[in-house]
Parts: sequence; C-alpha cells; structure tokens
Amino acid sequence: MDETNAVLTVRGVRKTFDAELAPVRALRGVDLDVVSGEFIAITGPSGCGKSTLLNVVAGLDAPEEGTVDLAGQRVTGLDAAARARLRQRHVGFVFQFFNLLDELNALENVAIASLIAGEKRRPAEARARELLGLLGLADKATQFPATMSGGQRQRLAIARALINKPTLLLADEPTGALDAAGGAEILELLRRLNADGQTIVLVTHSAELASAASRVVTMRDGAISDVALSGS
Repeated sequence: MDETNAVLTVRGVRKTFDAELAPVRALRGVDLDVVSGEFIAITGPSGCGKSTLLNVVAGLDAPEEGTVDLAGQRVTGLDAAARARLRQRHVGFVFQFFNLLDELNALENVAIASLIAGEKRRPAEARARELLGLLGLADKATQFPATMSGGQRQRLAIARALINKPTLLLADEPTGALDAAGGAEILELLRRLNADGQTIVLVTHSAELASAASRVVTMRDGAISDVALSGS
C-alpha cells in the first residue's frame, strides 16, 4: 500500500462513552490507512466499535486520544463547525436507515447537501439530476421517499452523499435495512462507484458485501484484530 497516497490516516484513536454502570471503551488505539481508490470493508461483531470509528473519521465524534487526517488535513483538534466544513468538502456519508427528508422529493433530497455547502440552486439541481440518472433514478426526481422502495431510497441516499464529489465515501451498514434484492442493487452500485475511482470505507455484517472490498478490516473489542485482502 502506498502510504504517500493516503486519503485517510488514523493513529492511536481512543474513544470512551459514559454509561450507567461503567465507561464503554468503544475504540482502543485504532490505526488505519486508506489510500485513494481503495474499497475497505470494516467487519466484526455488534458493539466492537465499527460505527464509532466511522463517526470519528467523519468528524461526527471527537476522540479523546489519537489523530485522524483526511485528505491531508487534521480532523482531530478542530471544533464542531470546522469539522462540519471539512466533512462537507471531503466526506459523503450513507446511513443504514437512509436519513432522507420525507417532505422533500428525490431531486431536492440530493440537491440539499450541495446547497448547504454553498452551491447555487441551478448547478446544485443540475448535479443532482446527473446523479439520479447515473444511479438509475432519473424517472424518480419528483417522487417522495415514502413512495420508493428500500433499494431506491438507499440509492437516493448514495446520490446525496456523492453530490459534493467527496474524497471519501463512508457507508454504515448500507444494506442492513434492505431485502436481498435491494442489497444486491447496492452491492453492484458500490462496485461500480469504486471501479470509477471512488474511495469507499463501509461497515457491514454482510460477508457478500465485504467480499466486494479490496481489503477487509476486522474489529473486536474496540481494536483492529485482523486486516486481510478480500477473499484471502
């Protein structure tokens, strides 16, 4: 792996959450490198720290120890507003349960991320239409999320995550809320996006989805226990 081409560098990251009975040590000194164009799957049992790691990488959570560098910029140490600006420029985030806005149609759901980042409405909507077409949703632009299938809603969420041309696409259990057909749709879409050069890090319990990645990172008890090439 060419570390000089690293998009993401995580070093010694620790994260603890307060709990009623005792503190929960969600991350215990995690190190991870991701280079441009990689497709990384993070697997492991529930509660092992997978989603917490994704949230720290995205700047949604701040670790108490360690560093995260994204696209050559230090994420750790920034305040919440600065992390949000960095996230808008460099991160697309896909959630398990879509996180779409039910009161907005498909086009508006995709365009809004670009508008929030400061783009003007006309180019934001043009980019949104382009992505809807690329993701097979061109005929759904005026439909609302509630009228769409699970697979279509997740494709819509991926379009929204891509609209600002992120350096890194993060996906947290992107097929977890889908049936087999919807999961297969998303698997094929992620493969295609990566083949076109998109760097992807996803969290998944699905062995089939993990098999599409170039590397599989296994976590246990808040730490990385194994890193393997997919299929090895």
